[in-house]
Amino acid sequence: MAKSGFAKEHLRSFIERIERLEEEKKALADDIREVYSEAKGTGFDTKVMRQVIRLRKMESADRQEQEAMLDLYLGALGMRR
Repeated sequence: MAKSGFAKEHLRSFIERIERLEEEKKALADDIREVYSEAKGTGFDTKVMRQVIRLRKMESADRQEQEAMLDLYLGALGMRR
């Protein structure tokens, strides 16, 4: 019987921790959205900013490979940059 009570409390603990983290994640997402809004208000293009952030997260080799593929595709379509 003691094990069953322990398992329930352990499960409850995990669930409550996840719920708190989900709340924190939502708050962070709201903060990020607010920063993008501020940037847009000062004239920055938020779509481009999102691309820059995505690229900065990538490893250099992966980014170079993606850029090479994009150049290849654009060239194939007669749209080389």
